[in-house]
Amino acid sequence: MTHQTIQPEGWAKPIGYSNGISARGRIVQVGGQVGWDENCEFQSDDFVDQVRQTLKNVVDVLTAADAKPEHIIQMTWYFTDRHAYKSRMKEVGAAYRDTIGRHFPPMAAVQVVALMEDRAKIEIQVLAVVPE
Repeated sequence: MTHQTIQPEGWAKPIGYSNGISARGRIVQVGGQVGWDENCEFQSDDFVDQVRQTLKNVVDVLTAADAKPEHIIQMTWYFTDRHAYKSRMKEVGAAYRDTIGRHFPPMAAVQVVALMEDRAKIEIQVLAVVPE
């Protein structure tokens, strides 16, 4: 594997993400995905449902590029309601593991005032590196 997790000596081990990663290979950039389906239609306004759909969309884009979730080296999560994220972290974690697996790249999570799609509650952008 050409991906190596970076954990500074003496630092507490992060839960659900990593502090850094090193990788070599072909870069795949996944643009911001939201919680709508392949027809650009929202099937739910529930936060966790949208997280699950958004992660599925990320995986679909990766698959179209002959990449897999374990190739992800960076994720940025933008959401409109920090409380919805924090209060449902167990459900968010379950949706993540069901869709991405137990691969935890470096991540940033940011609350924003709004997203471009009015019904969107979450948007996720991903960078992946596929070994050559």
